[in-house]
Amino acid sequence: ARSLYDFLPQEMSIIVWAYANGRVSHHALFDRVGFHVTRLVSSYSFKPQELSNIAWAFATAGESHPALFEKIGDYIAGLDSLDSFK
Repeated sequence: ARSLYDFLPQEMSIIVWAYANGRVSHHALFDRVGFHVTRLVSSYSFKPQELSNIAWAFATAGESHPALFEKIGDYIAGLDSLDSFK
C-alpha cells in the first residue's frame, strides 16, 4: 500500500488542487496532506508552483490548516530571493 511519503510534492499539490477546483469536500484528505506538507516544507525543496497550488487549494476549499500556512509563510520568508515566485 502506498503512503503519503510515496507522493512527490507536485502530486500532492495536484490532488488538493483538483479537489478544490472540483468543489469536492474531503476534510480528512486536506487534513492529512496539510499535516504531511507541514512536516516536509522545512526539509524538502518545494517548487513555488507546488506551494502556490497547495495554498490556493486549501483557501479555495475553505480548509483551515493554520500550521500549514504558517510553515509555507516561514519557508517563503526564509528564501534568499523571491524571484522564483514571478
